[in-house]
Amino acid sequence: MTRLIECVPNISEGRNAALIRQVTDQVETVEGVRLLDVDPGKATNRTVITFAGEPEAVIEAAVRVVRKASELIDMRKHSGEHPRFGATDVCPLVPISGVTMEECVEYARQLAKRLGEEVGTTVYCYENAATKPERKNLATVRAGEYEGLEAKLADPNWAPDYGPAKFNAKSGATAVSARDFLVAYNVNLNTTSSRRANAIAFDVREKGRIKRDGDPLTGPVVKDAKGEPVWEPGALKCVKGIGWFIEEYGIAQISMNLTNIRITPVHVAFDECCKQAEARGIRVTGSELVGLIPLNAMLDAGRYFLRKQQRSTGVSDAELIKIAIKSMGLDELAPFDPREKIIEYVLEGPRGGKLIDKTLEGFTHETASESIAPGGGSVSAAVGAFGAALGTMVANLSSHKRGWDDRWEEFSEYAEQGKRCHDELLRLVDADTDAFNAIMAAFRMSDGSDAEKRARHDAIQIATRGAIEVPFRTMEVALDALHVVKQMAEHGLPASASDAGVGALCARTAVLGAYLNVKINTKDLEDAAAVADYVKRGQAIADQACALEREVLDIIQNKVEG
Repeated sequence: MTRLIECVPNISEGRNAALIRQVTDQVETVEGVRLLDVDPGKATNRTVITFAGEPEAVIEAAVRVVRKASELIDMRKHSGEHPRFGATDVCPLVPISGVTMEECVEYARQLAKRLGEEVGTTVYCYENAATKPERKNLATVRAGEYEGLEAKLADPNWAPDYGPAKFNAKSGATAVSARDFLVAYNVNLNTTSSRRANAIAFDVREKGRIKRDGDPLTGPVVKDAKGEPVWEPGALKCVKGIGWFIEEYGIAQISMNLTNIRITPVHVAFDECCKQAEARGIRVTGSELVGLIPLNAMLDAGRYFLRKQQRSTGVSDAELIKIAIKSMGLDELAPFDPREKIIEYVLEGPRGGKLIDKTLEGFTHETASESIAPGGGSVSAAVGAFGAALGTMVANLSSHKRGWDDRWEEFSEYAEQGKRCHDELLRLVDADTDAFNAIMAAFRMSDGSDAEKRARHDAIQIATRGAIEVPFRTMEVALDALHVVKQMAEHGLPASASDAGVGALCARTAVLGAYLNVKINTKDLEDAAAVADYVKRGQAIADQACALEREVLDIIQNKVEG
Protein backbone atom coordinates (compact mmCIF):
# COMPACT_ATOMS: atom_id res chain seq x y z
CA MET A 1 0.00 0.00 0.00
CA THR A 2 1.25 3.47 -0.89
CA ARG A 3 2.21 5.47 2.21
CA LEU A 4 0.29 8.74 2.14
CA ILE A 5 -0.25 11.56 4.58
CA GLU A 6 -2.08 14.85 4.24
CA CYS A 7 -0.95 18.23 5.56
CA VAL A 8 -3.43 21.04 6.27
CA PRO A 9 -1.55 24.24 7.21
CA ASN A 10 -3.73 27.25 8.07
CA ILE A 11 -1.98 30.53 7.31
CA SER A 12 -3.03 33.91 8.70
CA GLU A 13 -3.84 35.54 5.39
CA GLY A 14 -7.11 35.22 3.52
CA ARG A 15 -7.39 38.42 1.50
CA ASN A 16 -4.19 38.92 -0.47
CA ALA A 17 -4.46 36.42 -3.34
CA ALA A 18 -0.96 37.12 -4.65
CA LEU A 19 0.60 36.48 -1.23
CA ILE A 20 -1.41 33.29 -0.76
CA ARG A 21 -0.27 32.07 -4.16
CA GLN A 22 3.37 32.63 -3.26
CA VAL A 23 2.90 30.41 -0.22
CA THR A 24 0.98 27.65 -2.00
CA ASP A 25 3.48 27.66 -4.87
CA GLN A 26 5.98 26.20 -2.40
CA VAL A 27 4.01 22.96 -2.31
CA GLU A 28 4.51 22.38 -6.01
CA THR A 29 8.29 22.75 -5.74
CA VAL A 30 8.45 19.35 -4.00
CA GLU A 31 8.30 16.28 -6.21
CA GLY A 32 5.70 13.73 -5.17
CA VAL A 33 3.41 16.19 -3.39
CA ARG A 34 0.03 17.25 -4.79
CA LEU A 35 -1.72 20.50 -3.87
CA LEU A 36 -5.34 19.46 -3.31
CA ASP A 37 -7.16 22.57 -2.14
CA VAL A 38 -6.71 26.25 -1.25
CA ASP A 39 -9.61 27.75 0.72
CA PRO A 40 -9.19 31.45 1.61
CA GLY A 41 -11.61 33.24 3.98
CA LYS A 42 -11.84 37.02 3.89
CA ALA A 43 -13.70 37.46 7.18
CA THR A 44 -11.36 35.13 9.05
CA ASN A 45 -8.34 36.45 7.12
CA ARG A 46 -7.13 32.87 7.02
CA THR A 47 -6.43 30.31 4.30
CA VAL A 48 -6.65 26.54 4.68
CA ILE A 49 -4.15 24.77 2.39
CA THR A 50 -4.37 21.04 1.75
CA PHE A 51 -1.71 18.88 0.14
CA ALA A 52 -0.72 15.24 0.30
CA GLY A 53 1.90 12.71 -0.73
CA GLU A 54 4.46 10.37 0.78
CA PRO A 55 5.49 11.41 4.32
CA GLU A 56 9.03 12.62 3.70
CA ALA A 57 7.99 14.75 0.73
CA VAL A 58 5.03 16.20 2.62
CA ILE A 59 7.26 17.21 5.53
CA GLU A 60 9.63 18.98 3.15
CA ALA A 61 6.72 20.82 1.51
CA ALA A 62 5.38 21.84 4.94
CA VAL A 63 8.74 23.29 5.94
CA ARG A 64 8.82 25.36 2.74
CA VAL A 65 5.23 26.58 3.24
CA VAL A 66 5.86 27.67 6.82
CA ARG A 67 9.13 29.37 5.85
CA LYS A 68 7.47 31.35 3.05
CA ALA A 69 4.51 32.30 5.26
CA SER A 70 6.93 33.55 7.92
CA GLU A 71 8.68 35.70 5.31
CA LEU A 72 5.53 37.23 3.87
CA ILE A 73 3.02 37.53 6.72
CA ASP A 74 3.42 40.12 9.49
CA MET A 75 1.29 39.20 12.48
CA ARG A 76 1.63 42.73 13.87
CA LYS A 77 -0.73 43.84 11.11
CA HIS A 78 -3.12 40.88 11.20
CA SER A 79 -6.76 40.92 12.22
CA GLY A 80 -9.53 38.39 11.61
CA GLU A 81 -12.41 36.57 13.24
CA HIS A 82 -10.65 33.21 13.68
CA PRO A 83 -8.42 32.47 16.70
CA ARG A 84 -4.73 32.52 15.70
CA PHE A 85 -1.27 33.01 17.10
CA GLY A 86 1.09 32.71 14.14
CA ALA A 87 1.73 33.36 10.47
CA THR A 88 1.20 29.63 10.01
CA ASP A 89 -1.26 29.12 12.83
CA VAL A 90 -1.64 25.34 12.74
CA CYS A 91 -0.01 22.63 10.65
CA PRO A 92 -1.60 19.21 11.26
CA LEU A 93 -0.56 15.96 9.58
CA VAL A 94 -3.21 13.35 8.79
CA PRO A 95 -2.58 9.66 7.97
CA ILE A 96 -4.33 8.63 4.74
CA SER A 97 -3.07 5.16 3.84
CA GLY A 98 -0.22 2.87 4.78
CA VAL A 99 0.68 5.04 7.81
CA THR A 100 -0.49 4.46 11.39
CA MET A 101 -1.37 7.28 13.76
CA GLU A 102 1.68 6.40 15.84
CA GLU A 103 3.89 6.83 12.79
CA CYS A 104 2.13 10.08 11.92
CA VAL A 105 2.89 11.40 15.42
CA GLU A 106 6.57 10.76 14.78
CA TYR A 107 6.35 12.57 11.44
CA ALA A 108 4.63 15.51 13.14
CA ARG A 109 7.45 15.78 15.66
CA GLN A 110 10.04 15.53 12.88
CA LEU A 111 8.27 18.42 11.18
CA ALA A 112 8.11 20.42 14.41
CA LYS A 113 11.83 19.85 15.01
CA ARG A 114 12.74 20.97 11.48
CA LEU A 115 10.58 24.08 11.79
CA GLY A 116 12.29 24.99 15.03
CA GLU A 117 15.83 24.36 13.79
CA GLU A 118 15.64 25.36 10.10
CA VAL A 119 12.99 28.08 10.07
CA GLY A 120 13.36 29.38 13.61
CA THR A 121 9.67 28.87 14.35
CA THR A 122 8.32 28.64 17.87
CA VAL A 123 6.38 25.35 17.83
CA TYR A 124 3.84 23.76 20.15
CA CYS A 125 2.65 20.19 19.56
CA TYR A 126 -1.01 19.37 20.21
CA GLU A 127 -3.61 16.59 19.83
CA ASN A 128 -1.96 13.21 19.19
CA ALA A 129 1.49 14.79 18.87
CA ALA A 130 1.26 16.61 22.23
CA THR A 131 4.30 16.11 24.46
CA LYS A 132 2.30 16.95 27.60
CA PRO A 133 -1.31 16.03 28.45
CA GLU A 134 -2.21 19.66 29.11
CA ARG A 135 -1.19 20.58 25.57
CA LYS A 136 -3.47 18.11 23.81
CA ASN A 137 -6.27 20.64 23.29
CA LEU A 138 -5.53 23.25 20.62
CA ALA A 139 -7.70 25.84 22.37
CA THR A 140 -5.51 25.55 25.46
CA VAL A 141 -2.29 25.81 23.47
CA ARG A 142 -3.55 28.84 21.58
CA ALA A 143 -5.19 30.55 24.58
CA GLY A 144 -4.37 34.27 24.60
CA GLU A 145 -3.72 34.10 20.86
CA TYR A 146 -1.04 36.21 19.22
CA GLU A 147 -1.64 39.15 21.56
CA GLY A 148 -0.89 37.00 24.63
CA LEU A 149 1.97 34.99 23.15
CA GLU A 150 4.80 37.16 24.49
CA ALA A 151 3.55 36.76 28.06
CA LYS A 152 2.97 33.04 27.56
CA LEU A 153 6.55 32.52 26.38
CA ALA A 154 7.81 34.28 29.48
CA ASP A 155 6.18 31.54 31.60
CA PRO A 156 8.55 28.53 31.97
CA ASN A 157 5.51 26.23 32.01
CA TRP A 158 4.79 27.32 28.44
CA ALA A 159 8.22 26.86 26.93
CA PRO A 160 7.69 25.66 23.33
CA ASP A 161 8.24 22.04 22.36
CA TYR A 162 10.61 23.07 19.56
CA GLY A 163 12.24 26.25 18.37
CA PRO A 164 13.05 29.49 20.20
CA ALA A 165 11.31 30.42 23.44
CA LYS A 166 11.70 34.06 22.43
CA PHE A 167 8.71 36.01 21.11
CA ASN A 168 8.88 36.64 17.36
CA ALA A 169 6.60 39.60 16.82
CA LYS A 170 6.46 39.12 13.05
CA SER A 171 5.60 35.42 12.73
CA GLY A 172 4.34 34.37 16.18
CA ALA A 173 4.08 30.62 16.81
CA THR A 174 2.86 27.50 15.03
CA ALA A 175 0.93 24.53 16.43
CA VAL A 176 1.79 21.15 14.87
CA SER A 177 -0.24 17.99 15.32
CA ALA A 178 -1.13 14.55 14.07
CA ARG A 179 -4.87 14.10 13.84
CA ASP A 180 -7.41 11.86 12.24
CA PHE A 181 -8.93 12.59 8.86
CA LEU A 182 -11.91 14.93 9.19
CA VAL A 183 -14.82 14.33 6.83
CA ALA A 184 -17.37 17.08 6.26
CA TYR A 185 -20.59 15.24 5.51
CA ASN A 186 -24.17 16.43 5.01
CA VAL A 187 -27.29 14.24 5.05
CA ASN A 188 -30.27 15.40 2.96
CA LEU A 189 -33.82 15.35 4.33
CA ASN A 190 -37.27 15.51 2.76
CA THR A 191 -38.13 18.56 4.83
CA THR A 192 -37.51 22.28 4.72
CA SER A 193 -37.56 22.58 8.52
CA SER A 194 -34.16 23.51 9.93
CA ARG A 195 -35.65 23.02 13.42
CA ARG A 196 -36.41 19.37 12.74
CA ALA A 197 -33.05 18.89 11.05
CA ASN A 198 -31.40 20.38 14.12
CA ALA A 199 -33.31 17.98 16.36
CA ILE A 200 -31.97 15.02 14.39
CA ALA A 201 -28.46 16.50 14.53
CA PHE A 202 -28.78 16.67 18.33
CA ASP A 203 -29.88 13.00 18.32
CA VAL A 204 -26.77 11.84 16.49
CA ARG A 205 -23.94 14.20 17.46
CA GLU A 206 -21.66 13.26 20.36
CA LYS A 207 -22.44 16.41 22.34
CA GLY A 208 -26.15 15.68 22.17
CA ARG A 209 -28.60 18.17 23.67
CA ILE A 210 -29.41 19.88 26.95
CA LYS A 211 -31.52 17.62 29.14
CA ARG A 212 -35.04 18.78 30.01
CA ASP A 213 -37.72 17.53 32.37
CA GLY A 214 -40.81 16.26 30.62
CA ASP A 215 -41.07 17.59 27.09
CA PRO A 216 -37.59 17.41 25.44
CA LEU A 217 -38.23 20.67 23.61
CA THR A 218 -40.12 22.85 26.07
CA GLY A 219 -39.55 21.27 29.51
CA PRO A 220 -37.42 22.99 32.15
CA VAL A 221 -33.65 22.57 31.80
CA VAL A 222 -32.11 20.01 34.15
CA LYS A 223 -29.10 21.43 36.02
CA ASP A 224 -26.30 19.83 38.01
CA ALA A 225 -25.15 20.66 41.54
CA LYS A 226 -23.21 23.66 40.23
CA GLY A 227 -26.21 25.02 38.39
CA GLU A 228 -24.84 24.10 34.98
CA PRO A 229 -27.10 22.50 32.34
CA VAL A 230 -26.89 18.70 32.08
CA TRP A 231 -26.20 17.38 28.60
CA GLU A 232 -27.63 14.17 27.15
CA PRO A 233 -25.06 12.67 24.74
CA GLY A 234 -26.05 11.72 21.22
CA ALA A 235 -25.68 8.36 19.51
CA LEU A 236 -22.36 8.84 17.69
CA LYS A 237 -18.85 9.40 19.02
CA CYS A 238 -16.51 11.85 17.29
CA VAL A 239 -19.35 13.58 15.47
CA LYS A 240 -20.22 17.28 15.52
CA GLY A 241 -23.45 18.36 13.89
CA ILE A 242 -26.15 20.96 13.32
CA GLY A 243 -29.25 21.19 11.17
CA TRP A 244 -29.74 23.88 8.53
CA PHE A 245 -31.79 24.83 5.48
CA ILE A 246 -29.98 25.09 2.14
CA GLU A 247 -31.81 27.54 -0.08
CA GLU A 248 -29.84 26.43 -3.16
CA TYR A 249 -31.29 22.93 -2.90
CA GLY A 250 -34.56 23.79 -1.17
CA ILE A 251 -34.02 21.17 1.55
CA ALA A 252 -32.85 20.88 5.12
CA GLN A 253 -29.66 18.98 5.90
CA ILE A 254 -27.90 17.49 8.88
CA SER A 255 -24.42 18.96 8.58
CA MET A 256 -21.75 16.90 10.33
CA ASN A 257 -18.01 16.86 10.91
CA LEU A 258 -16.81 13.31 11.41
CA THR A 259 -13.62 13.89 13.36
CA ASN A 260 -12.50 10.25 13.53
CA ILE A 261 -13.87 8.01 10.78
CA ARG A 262 -12.24 4.98 12.36
CA ILE A 263 -14.64 5.37 15.30
CA THR A 264 -17.67 6.64 13.37
CA PRO A 265 -17.37 5.90 9.65
CA VAL A 266 -19.48 7.72 7.07
CA HIS A 267 -21.83 4.78 6.52
CA VAL A 268 -22.55 4.47 10.25
CA ALA A 269 -23.35 8.19 10.46
CA PHE A 270 -25.65 7.86 7.45
CA ASP A 271 -27.59 4.91 8.87
CA GLU A 272 -27.97 6.57 12.27
CA CYS A 273 -29.39 9.69 10.62
CA CYS A 274 -31.85 7.47 8.73
CA LYS A 275 -32.92 5.83 11.99
CA GLN A 276 -33.38 9.09 13.90
CA ALA A 277 -35.09 10.82 10.97
CA GLU A 278 -37.58 7.99 10.57
CA ALA A 279 -38.43 8.20 14.27
CA ARG A 280 -39.45 11.83 13.63
CA GLY A 281 -41.46 11.05 10.51
CA ILE A 282 -38.76 12.34 8.15
CA ARG A 283 -36.96 10.53 5.37
CA VAL A 284 -33.30 10.73 4.39
CA THR A 285 -33.12 11.18 0.61
CA GLY A 286 -29.37 11.19 0.08
CA SER A 287 -26.18 12.79 1.29
CA GLU A 288 -23.35 15.07 0.26
CA LEU A 289 -19.61 14.80 0.78
CA VAL A 290 -17.84 18.15 1.15
CA GLY A 291 -14.21 17.89 0.08
CA LEU A 292 -12.27 14.63 -0.21
CA ILE A 293 -12.51 11.23 1.45
CA PRO A 294 -9.98 8.38 1.81
CA LEU A 295 -10.44 5.37 -0.44
CA ASN A 296 -10.76 2.93 2.47
CA ALA A 297 -13.73 4.88 3.86
CA MET A 298 -15.61 4.34 0.59
CA LEU A 299 -14.57 0.68 0.33
CA ASP A 300 -15.66 0.03 3.93
CA ALA A 301 -19.02 1.65 3.17
CA GLY A 302 -19.48 -0.55 0.10
CA ARG A 303 -18.69 -3.68 2.11
CA TYR A 304 -21.05 -2.58 4.90
CA PHE A 305 -24.03 -2.23 2.58
CA LEU A 306 -23.24 -5.48 0.75
CA ARG A 307 -23.11 -7.34 4.07
CA LYS A 308 -26.52 -5.93 4.94
CA GLN A 309 -27.75 -7.51 1.70
CA GLN A 310 -25.91 -10.77 2.54
CA ARG A 311 -23.87 -10.39 -0.64
CA SER A 312 -20.22 -11.16 -1.25
CA THR A 313 -17.84 -8.29 -0.50
CA GLY A 314 -15.04 -9.69 -2.66
CA VAL A 315 -15.91 -7.49 -5.64
CA SER A 316 -13.80 -4.83 -7.35
CA ASP A 317 -13.05 -1.49 -5.75
CA ALA A 318 -15.10 0.17 -8.49
CA GLU A 319 -18.13 -1.95 -7.58
CA LEU A 320 -17.70 -1.29 -3.85
CA ILE A 321 -17.53 2.46 -4.51
CA LYS A 322 -20.61 2.28 -6.74
CA ILE A 323 -22.56 0.48 -3.98
CA ALA A 324 -21.44 3.10 -1.44
CA ILE A 325 -22.50 6.00 -3.68
CA LYS A 326 -25.93 4.52 -4.42
CA SER A 327 -26.58 3.33 -0.85
CA MET A 328 -25.89 6.76 0.66
CA GLY A 329 -27.26 8.79 -2.25
CA LEU A 330 -23.99 10.65 -2.63
CA ASP A 331 -24.98 11.63 -6.15
CA GLU A 332 -28.39 13.10 -5.27
CA LEU A 333 -27.40 16.77 -5.40
CA ALA A 334 -24.50 16.56 -7.86
CA PRO A 335 -22.57 13.88 -9.74
CA PHE A 336 -20.09 11.99 -7.56
CA ASP A 337 -16.91 11.33 -9.53
CA PRO A 338 -14.58 9.01 -7.57
CA ARG A 339 -11.59 10.37 -9.50
CA GLU A 340 -12.34 13.83 -8.07
CA LYS A 341 -13.62 12.93 -4.59
CA ILE A 342 -11.36 10.10 -3.37
CA ILE A 343 -8.04 11.43 -2.17
CA GLU A 344 -5.86 8.55 -3.45
CA TYR A 345 -7.37 8.86 -6.92
CA VAL A 346 -6.84 12.62 -6.98
CA LEU A 347 -3.19 12.10 -6.07
CA GLU A 348 -2.84 9.40 -8.70
CA GLY A 349 -3.97 11.80 -11.42
CA PRO A 350 -5.32 10.77 -14.81
CA ARG A 351 -5.02 7.08 -15.63
CA GLY A 352 -3.34 5.75 -18.72
CA GLY A 353 0.37 5.73 -17.92
CA LYS A 354 0.57 2.18 -16.56
CA LEU A 355 0.60 -1.19 -18.28
CA ILE A 356 -2.56 -2.22 -16.43
CA ASP A 357 -4.33 0.86 -17.82
CA LYS A 358 -3.94 -0.50 -21.34
CA THR A 359 -6.53 -2.63 -23.08
CA LEU A 360 -5.77 -6.34 -23.27
CA GLU A 361 -4.95 -5.82 -26.94
CA GLY A 362 -2.69 -2.87 -26.12
CA PHE A 363 -0.86 -4.82 -23.43
CA THR A 364 -0.34 -7.74 -25.80
CA HIS A 365 1.00 -5.49 -28.55
CA GLU A 366 3.29 -3.69 -26.10
CA THR A 367 4.68 -7.04 -24.96
CA ALA A 368 5.21 -8.16 -28.56
CA SER A 369 7.06 -4.98 -29.53
CA GLU A 370 10.82 -4.53 -29.79
CA SER A 371 11.04 -2.93 -26.33
CA ILE A 372 12.70 -5.15 -23.71
CA ALA A 373 9.98 -4.47 -21.15
CA PRO A 374 7.33 -5.54 -20.36
CA GLY A 375 8.63 -9.08 -20.39
CA GLY A 376 8.15 -12.41 -18.69
CA GLY A 377 7.91 -10.98 -15.19
CA SER A 378 5.05 -8.62 -16.03
CA VAL A 379 3.26 -11.30 -18.05
CA SER A 380 3.64 -13.79 -15.17
CA ALA A 381 1.99 -11.30 -12.80
CA ALA A 382 -0.79 -10.64 -15.34
CA VAL A 383 -1.45 -14.36 -15.82
CA GLY A 384 -1.49 -14.78 -12.05
CA ALA A 385 -4.02 -11.95 -11.75
CA PHE A 386 -6.29 -13.79 -14.20
CA GLY A 387 -5.95 -16.97 -12.12
CA ALA A 388 -6.81 -15.14 -8.89
CA ALA A 389 -9.71 -13.39 -10.63
CA LEU A 390 -11.17 -16.74 -11.74
CA GLY A 391 -11.01 -18.05 -8.17
CA THR A 392 -12.69 -14.85 -6.99
CA MET A 393 -15.37 -15.18 -9.65
CA VAL A 394 -16.27 -18.71 -8.52
CA ALA A 395 -16.46 -17.52 -4.90
CA ASN A 396 -18.74 -14.61 -5.82
CA LEU A 397 -21.03 -16.83 -7.90
CA SER A 398 -21.15 -19.42 -5.12
CA SER A 399 -22.02 -16.80 -2.50
CA HIS A 400 -25.49 -16.23 -3.96
CA LYS A 401 -26.30 -19.66 -5.38
CA ARG A 402 -29.92 -20.57 -4.71
CA GLY A 403 -30.04 -22.91 -1.73
CA TRP A 404 -26.63 -21.83 -0.41
CA ASP A 405 -27.88 -18.65 1.32
CA ASP A 406 -26.49 -19.75 4.69
CA ARG A 407 -22.99 -20.00 3.16
CA TRP A 408 -22.68 -16.49 1.70
CA GLU A 409 -20.18 -15.34 4.35
CA GLU A 410 -17.95 -18.38 3.77
CA PHE A 411 -17.71 -17.64 0.06
CA SER A 412 -17.45 -13.89 0.64
CA GLU A 413 -14.30 -14.49 2.70
CA TYR A 414 -12.77 -16.54 -0.12
CA ALA A 415 -13.73 -13.81 -2.61
CA GLU A 416 -12.00 -11.20 -0.42
CA GLN A 417 -8.85 -13.35 -0.34
CA GLY A 418 -8.92 -13.75 -4.10
CA LYS A 419 -9.50 -10.03 -4.62
CA ARG A 420 -6.47 -9.17 -2.47
CA CYS A 421 -4.40 -11.52 -4.62
CA HIS A 422 -5.48 -10.19 -8.01
CA ASP A 423 -5.20 -6.58 -6.86
CA GLU A 424 -1.60 -7.11 -5.74
CA LEU A 425 -0.69 -9.10 -8.83
CA LEU A 426 -1.99 -6.27 -11.01
CA ARG A 427 0.28 -3.90 -9.09
CA LEU A 428 3.19 -6.27 -9.68
CA VAL A 429 2.64 -6.12 -13.47
CA ASP A 430 3.99 -2.56 -13.50
CA ALA A 431 6.34 -3.12 -10.55
CA ASP A 432 8.26 -5.71 -12.56
CA THR A 433 8.81 -3.32 -15.46
CA ASP A 434 9.76 -0.55 -13.01
CA ALA A 435 12.32 -2.86 -11.41
CA PHE A 436 13.87 -3.62 -14.80
CA ASN A 437 14.00 0.10 -15.64
CA ALA A 438 15.75 0.75 -12.31
CA ILE A 439 18.51 -1.68 -13.32
CA MET A 440 18.91 0.04 -16.68
CA ALA A 441 19.11 3.43 -14.95
CA ALA A 442 21.80 2.12 -12.60
CA PHE A 443 23.88 0.80 -15.49
CA ARG A 444 23.66 4.22 -17.19
CA MET A 445 25.19 5.99 -14.19
CA SER A 446 28.54 7.67 -14.68
CA ASP A 447 31.61 5.64 -13.62
CA GLY A 448 34.48 8.03 -14.25
CA SER A 449 35.90 8.47 -10.77
CA ASP A 450 36.40 5.84 -8.09
CA ALA A 451 33.53 7.34 -6.08
CA GLU A 452 31.24 7.23 -9.11
CA LYS A 453 32.23 3.63 -9.80
CA ARG A 454 31.35 2.64 -6.21
CA ALA A 455 28.04 4.50 -6.40
CA ARG A 456 27.20 2.84 -9.72
CA HIS A 457 28.15 -0.60 -8.41
CA ASP A 458 26.02 -0.17 -5.27
CA ALA A 459 23.07 1.14 -7.31
CA ILE A 460 23.23 -1.88 -9.62
CA GLN A 461 23.25 -4.27 -6.67
CA ILE A 462 20.29 -2.52 -5.02
CA ALA A 463 18.33 -2.48 -8.28
CA THR A 464 19.17 -6.14 -8.90
CA ARG A 465 17.81 -7.11 -5.51
CA GLY A 466 14.63 -5.19 -6.37
CA ALA A 467 14.37 -7.06 -9.67
CA ILE A 468 14.49 -10.30 -7.69
CA GLU A 469 12.07 -9.26 -4.95
CA VAL A 470 9.28 -8.28 -7.35
CA PRO A 471 8.96 -11.63 -9.17
CA PHE A 472 9.53 -13.42 -5.88
CA ARG A 473 6.51 -11.58 -4.49
CA THR A 474 4.58 -12.59 -7.62
CA MET A 475 5.38 -16.21 -6.74
CA GLU A 476 4.12 -15.79 -3.16
CA VAL A 477 0.86 -14.07 -4.13
CA ALA A 478 0.13 -16.48 -7.00
CA LEU A 479 0.58 -19.37 -4.55
CA ASP A 480 -1.93 -17.72 -2.21
CA ALA A 481 -4.32 -17.46 -5.15
CA LEU A 482 -3.88 -21.18 -5.83
CA HIS A 483 -5.11 -21.96 -2.31
CA VAL A 484 -8.28 -19.96 -3.00
CA VAL A 485 -8.73 -21.73 -6.32
CA LYS A 486 -8.40 -25.14 -4.65
CA GLN A 487 -11.12 -24.27 -2.14
CA MET A 488 -13.39 -23.21 -4.98
CA ALA A 489 -12.63 -26.40 -6.92
CA GLU A 490 -13.62 -28.45 -3.87
CA HIS A 491 -16.52 -26.43 -2.45
CA GLY A 492 -17.57 -23.87 -5.02
CA LEU A 493 -20.31 -23.81 -7.63
CA PRO A 494 -20.09 -27.14 -9.51
CA ALA A 495 -20.98 -25.48 -12.82
CA SER A 496 -17.85 -23.30 -12.48
CA ALA A 497 -15.43 -26.14 -11.81
CA SER A 498 -13.71 -25.65 -15.16
CA ASP A 499 -13.17 -21.97 -14.31
CA ALA A 500 -11.38 -23.00 -11.12
CA GLY A 501 -9.27 -25.38 -13.22
CA VAL A 502 -8.19 -22.60 -15.58
CA GLY A 503 -7.46 -20.45 -12.50
CA ALA A 504 -5.12 -23.15 -11.21
CA LEU A 505 -3.31 -23.38 -14.53
CA CYS A 506 -2.85 -19.58 -14.61
CA ALA A 507 -1.65 -19.35 -11.01
CA ARG A 508 0.87 -22.19 -11.44
CA THR A 509 2.13 -20.57 -14.64
CA ALA A 510 2.59 -17.29 -12.75
CA VAL A 511 4.65 -19.02 -10.06
CA LEU A 512 6.93 -20.87 -12.47
CA GLY A 513 7.26 -17.92 -14.83
CA ALA A 514 8.17 -15.54 -12.01
CA TYR A 515 10.66 -18.11 -10.67
CA LEU A 516 12.51 -18.03 -13.98
CA ASN A 517 12.89 -14.27 -13.52
CA VAL A 518 14.10 -14.72 -9.95
CA LYS A 519 16.78 -17.20 -11.01
CA ILE A 520 18.05 -15.22 -13.99
CA ASN A 521 18.37 -12.04 -11.91
CA THR A 522 20.21 -13.77 -9.05
CA LYS A 523 23.15 -14.27 -11.43
CA ASP A 524 23.98 -10.57 -11.09
CA LEU A 525 23.60 -10.44 -7.28
CA GLU A 526 26.95 -10.67 -5.49
CA ASP A 527 25.47 -11.66 -2.10
CA ALA A 528 25.91 -15.46 -2.36
CA ALA A 529 23.96 -16.18 0.82
CA ALA A 530 21.00 -14.15 -0.40
CA VAL A 531 21.12 -15.89 -3.79
CA ALA A 532 21.05 -19.32 -2.13
CA ASP A 533 18.11 -18.25 0.04
CA TYR A 534 16.08 -16.90 -2.90
CA VAL A 535 16.65 -20.09 -4.89
CA LYS A 536 15.83 -22.37 -1.97
CA ARG A 537 12.63 -20.56 -1.02
CA GLY A 538 11.66 -20.09 -4.65
CA GLN A 539 11.99 -23.80 -5.39
CA ALA A 540 9.83 -24.62 -2.37
CA ILE A 541 7.09 -22.27 -3.63
CA ALA A 542 7.35 -23.72 -7.15
CA ASP A 543 7.03 -27.28 -5.79
CA GLN A 544 3.98 -26.33 -3.72
CA ALA A 545 2.37 -24.66 -6.74
CA CYS A 546 2.85 -27.70 -8.96
CA ALA A 547 1.47 -30.02 -6.27
CA LEU A 548 -1.56 -27.78 -5.71
CA GLU A 549 -2.22 -27.54 -9.43
CA ARG A 550 -2.26 -31.35 -9.71
CA GLU A 551 -4.67 -31.59 -6.77
CA VAL A 552 -7.01 -29.01 -8.31
CA LEU A 553 -6.94 -30.66 -11.73
CA ASP A 554 -7.67 -34.07 -10.16
CA ILE A 555 -10.68 -32.57 -8.35
CA ILE A 556 -11.90 -30.92 -11.53
CA GLN A 557 -11.37 -34.08 -13.59
CA ASN A 558 -13.46 -36.12 -11.15
CA LYS A 559 -16.25 -33.53 -11.30
CA VAL A 560 -16.18 -33.30 -15.07
CA GLU A 561 -16.17 -37.08 -15.55
CA GLY A 562 -18.63 -37.70 -12.71
